[in-house]
Amino acid sequence: MNHSEWKTRRTKRLLGEGVEESSAYVEAGHALALGQAVYDRRVTLDITQAELARRAGMTQPQISNIEGGDSVPTLALLTRLTVALDASLAIQLDNGDSTFVFTPHQKPGPGTSAGDGHTSAA
Repeated sequence: MNHSEWKTRRTKRLLGEGVEESSAYVEAGHALALGQAVYDRRVTLDITQAELARRAGMTQPQISNIEGGDSVPTLALLTRLTVALDASLAIQLDNGDSTFVFTPHQKPGPGTSAGDGHTSAA
């Protein structure tokens, strides 16, 4: 196949052609989606990578690797991250697609219970 006949994955999808993705490609997509969710929540909290690392008992380079999609944390590490980010984590994996949503914990205010209030996702 010469270069002029080559099509990107995006082009093939737009043309309705089947796209076979390697497991490494799918895993990289999951890692990037998780990294973006961690970054978004950290920025919402207005904390640095170093502060998140301190809260999670990690190092700043470990946080950087997660946010950059360079590593996939274990379930135990995800648990520590959710505590450090003061949120719960919902993960949806479906046919190669992934969604990671950190939902902030609600702080009870005067006259409200812990379950009251609006929940937003980062």
